Amino acid sequence: MTIKNLDGSTFAQMVLAGAHHLSNNAQKIDALNVFPVPDGDTGTNMNLSMSSGAAEVKKQNSENISEVANSFAKGLLMGARGNSGVILSQIFRGFSKGMEKKETVTTKDLAKAFDTGVSTAYKAVMKPVEGTILTVAKDAAKEAVKVAEKEEDIIQLMESVITEAKASLKRTPDLLPVLKEVGVVDSGGQGLVTVYEGFLSVLKGEELPEHITEIEMDDMVNAEHHKITQDFMDTSDIEFGYCTEFMVKFEDEKLEKQPFNEDDFRNELSKHGDSLLVVSDDEIVKVHIHAEYPGTCMTLGQRYGSLINMKIENMREQHTAIVGNKTSEPKEKKLTEYGIVTVAMGEGIKTLLESLGATVVIEGGQTMNPSTQDIANAIKETNAKNVLVLPNNKNILMAADQAAEIADVNVRVIPTKTIPQGISAMLAFHPESDIDGNKEAMNEARNHVKTGQVTYAVRDTQIDGITIENGNFMGILDGKIKATHKDKTEAVKLLLEEMISEDDEILTILQGEDVADQDVEELTSFVEEKYEDIEIEVHKGNQPIYSYIFSVE
Repeated sequence: MTIKNLDGSTFAQMVLAGAHHLSNNAQKIDALNVFPVPDGDTGTNMNLSMSSGAAEVKKQNSENISEVANSFAKGLLMGARGNSGVILSQIFRGFSKGMEKKETVTTKDLAKAFDTGVSTAYKAVMKPVEGTILTVAKDAAKEAVKVAEKEEDIIQLMESVITEAKASLKRTPDLLPVLKEVGVVDSGGQGLVTVYEGFLSVLKGEELPEHITEIEMDDMVNAEHHKITQDFMDTSDIEFGYCTEFMVKFEDEKLEKQPFNEDDFRNELSKHGDSLLVVSDDEIVKVHIHAEYPGTCMTLGQRYGSLINMKIENMREQHTAIVGNKTSEPKEKKLTEYGIVTVAMGEGIKTLLESLGATVVIEGGQTMNPSTQDIANAIKETNAKNVLVLPNNKNILMAADQAAEIADVNVRVIPTKTIPQGISAMLAFHPESDIDGNKEAMNEARNHVKTGQVTYAVRDTQIDGITIENGNFMGILDGKIKATHKDKTEAVKLLLEEMISEDDEILTILQGEDVADQDVEELTSFVEEKYEDIEIEVHKGNQPIYSYIFSVE
């Protein structure tokens, strides 16, 4: 069988097969993810990114390959996670550009698309590293260009692409010392090979094995290898501690005041961290960076529009978890410029606040208010010259003020009364501002968010004209009961009707410990249908007492 022209329908099948094959092998690719600082799981990130691209392709019913490739690229961009996912999205963003205005493509067109994809991906990465997915994509594209000069069969071209991609993958340990030390190939490169294998299976009409067999990964990877790699650095040596990803949805009004230039934005962000990726299209810009102050990077992005799809991970905690508890000589702690103390209940919320830059998170909140001494101890634990305290509960404000008065360092209390206020305030923190400037900015930010909470009544009562029965659920908006119902879902809907207006853009959902994932999925579907223009973010807060905490901006 020979294929001289590739159409949109066939390419759509290739994408779906590539996504499926990657999904089947995501865990094995995760096992190759052994870089010194863990930055998410490569297989999982690539799988989720590819799945997003495939979902867009499923919506596209077209024989035009340009239209299908464009949908694929758009879906990948919106769903890209981690370095590997973003680079994969850029490879196929350039790939789709190479197919613009074409209904079908030849081998030469396809080779050009692969080559354009590589150029786009390299441009998106501030400091490209060889021995990664970039190298595998580049070597495969070069082979495609060479073969296309003489070959007209798409199948033969794709076979050559995969042969060279696999050869390049085996060479990655020679280019990246950490891979050779651990004895593995590059995980992102393996992911790309897996996608390409899915592509070829459709062209040849063949079934793929469920799992990768080309590389004996089980023999190459084990837990001790992972730990050896992590031992290359001490947790305290990590300069930029937070893996930060976010997207900015462009707004015309802001762009008029501050025109967007991708290269300028990338250069500006590079001053605040490393492992930087910046990619954009006409509607959004997506950022990945390892930064010490994620909020600063997000603030820079907000000049061009509204923040969506934020994700922040504490890499120091990840690193410590992987290397395990090891005894070592204690290092004298250097006094830092800033520390942030905040209060929260629920492991998920604690992790979220730490990822946003909180130095110490005190366990407490409703029904469990920390004492003045608890807060004073936390202030001391920050080991900082300047400390900002965010109580996140009105019942903790006085204790926070007292702790500030007895502290022997510079302390300012930001009177946040809810977790959403605390999150909003932390995003406004700027390490280069003085403490009073930060207090003013964070105070202003906390006032721009609406907080909703859903909990249950412990007795019959009547308040603000609302009759509440014991055991019923209540919807609370900024401290006032706005809705009640015997059914939790109905109480949630009534509260959201009170919270969301036509000017609002983002709804953040913090999922309580008593809420099932299925309930959250049903809730997000309801919000998407009823409030079409609202962006939704969901975090597992695991908080007690409150089934849901909502933030609306």
